[in-house]
Amino acid sequence: MKTSKKIATEIGIDIGGTKTHLRRYLPDGTARDLILPTIEWRIRDWTADAGALLALVERFCEGAPITSMAVGAHGCDDADECNAFQAAFAERVSFPLKVVNDAELLPAAFDLADGMGVVAGTGSIAVSRNLDGRMLVAGGWGWVIGDEGSASGLMREAARAVALHLDYGGVADEPLVRRLFEALEIKSAARIGSTVGRSGSAARLGQHAHIIFEAAEAGSLLARQVVRDGAKELADLIARLKHNGATATTVVAGGSVIASQPMLWNAFSEQIANRFAGSMTARLFSDPPVEGACRLAARLNPAAANAPRPLSSSS
Repeated sequence: MKTSKKIATEIGIDIGGTKTHLRRYLPDGTARDLILPTIEWRIRDWTADAGALLALVERFCEGAPITSMAVGAHGCDDADECNAFQAAFAERVSFPLKVVNDAELLPAAFDLADGMGVVAGTGSIAVSRNLDGRMLVAGGWGWVIGDEGSASGLMREAARAVALHLDYGGVADEPLVRRLFEALEIKSAARIGSTVGRSGSAARLGQHAHIIFEAAEAGSLLARQVVRDGAKELADLIARLKHNGATATTVVAGGSVIASQPMLWNAFSEQIANRFAGSMTARLFSDPPVEGACRLAARLNPAAANAPRPLSSSS
């Protein structure tokens, strides 16, 4: 009876605030993916989460041996947290592995060893590592007080802009006002703040961010200003990294909002060009950030480190 030998595989994982994306490449170069809601397995305990994720990986690999694994994790917001999560994995496996913040997957996707990554998705954060490996972080404070330029942050600021607009006697028929009231089912202007507060999570609030761009396209000056301000605040994150000693000269942006909304990306890239007088280059990675995890995993596996990867359509 013939037996089939399972081909060894590298695993790349992107743990986002909303979804988790696992990817491995088959011998013919095609990608095999598994995407599921993060809330289905993650409880924010390093040990329990490592066990749960490895169980997913085992099923995903279908018996193929793992040569290396790299994880980009939303919520690993400093070096100690990355190290703690990595240690929880290391207690269970013998193959090489690495845990980084999910923003670090973006420069990795372009094979940049010292780039800055800025995520504008459900939340926002900017991360860089200097050549000595020191991790620098700006933002990532959560949607209640931060996450500027993200889906949740933009929605929070859109609600603030609408409230101020109405406070100054603005008309209720303004495109952003109408869309905000419809999307959040706000019955009265007096309930704007309490309705936003009751959303309860970045994911629930951020799912409506598309209304801001739709309103901007419909001519809303309020919405356009919210987008411009969000782009400026994302550029502020890069300025903070530079202030704290980051040496990278390329910033790679990605995440569900900035990758899908050209208005935000264009405003951000313009901010970077003007603010840093040409000393910083901005690039957009619009493909799934898990590709960066796959490239990090390949670096951990010398036998595959030079294997060709599909070219990205990102710029």
